[in-house]
Amino acid sequence: MMKKLTRLPKAAIAATALLAIAQGAAVFANADQGSAMGRQATGADWGPKWTADGKLKIPEGYHEWVFLGSPLTPNALNGGEAGFPEYHNVYVQPQAFHAYKKTGKWPEGTIMFKELQLVRPSMSADGSSVEASGRGYFPGVRNGVDISVKDSRRFADTNGWGFYTFGHHAPPYAETASAQPLEACAACHIANATNMVFSKFYDPILEAE
Repeated sequence: MMKKLTRLPKAAIAATALLAIAQGAAVFANADQGSAMGRQATGADWGPKWTADGKLKIPEGYHEWVFLGSPLTPNALNGGEAGFPEYHNVYVQPQAFHAYKKTGKWPEGTIMFKELQLVRPSMSADGSSVEASGRGYFPGVRNGVDISVKDSRRFADTNGWGFYTFGHHAPPYAETASAQPLEACAACHIANATNMVFSKFYDPILEAE
């Protein structure tokens, strides 16, 4: 004879179903959280954007990023032609800035955006001029963009950073750029910078409370 099947109470069936749903939701939540953490680790949401052939796209809205500093190399003090004329206005994404403040390390996906800016025209031999605040160097027209990107996999041969130039001239700048060869930029950073970044010029802001 066949054994008579035992029927579970409706309440037990409902409880079992709810438990299964809750477990499934937890799995999806953990997956979403892991995905979000992965995106945060690589800078996928706020980091660099690439073309299909591997060129870097110039970021948008960089003037709204965190300003780190502005080293100055006037043409007049560099034989009439500085390598990077003249103000170096450096910006970084807010997400990378906050990560650095917490860990002391720049996260994957960090973009160091350097926009060059000429000093105002001058008749002085040293390139300085006089304004209401006194004699000095004063910002003039924008004059180019150089970018460094932290991506340890993509740039394993240059200490995890890639370097790009979008032109040394007035806007509009190039929309995309290819990575510069080692000797063009990375070699200087390897020899002279701290962990590939000239942090000593930005420490007053990076270390501010």
